[in-house]
Amino acid sequence: MEQETMMKEIVQALELFSEKLHARMDNMQNQMNQMQNQMNDMHHQLKKEMKEMDKWLNTKIDRLEDKMDERFNRLETKIDSLRIELLKTQETVDFHSVKIAQHERKIRNLIQQQ
Repeated sequence: MEQETMMKEIVQALELFSEKLHARMDNMQNQMNQMQNQMNDMHHQLKKEMKEMDKWLNTKIDRLEDKMDERFNRLETKIDSLRIELLKTQETVDFHSVKIAQHERKIRNLIQQQ
């Protein structure tokens, strides 16, 4: 009977230890679940912020591209107008060169006739 009582006490102690162990394991599992939920929340928040940053950067890049396009167009217009002015100047120089040559010929002819 004494053995039976000891066995019951041992079984009871093991059951008590087992309950405490299960309670601790449940507590640890709950903590792990909370940590997992926090990590998921942080992941979603980070993902959201990255999307917002990507959107912001794309907007900035688009504005910069538009600004650069506008400036390149203005620069092309200026270069085109300079090219036209240079062509007109060259035409004027060519015209005056021909006239000067004609006048020089006339002066030589006049000098030769005297």
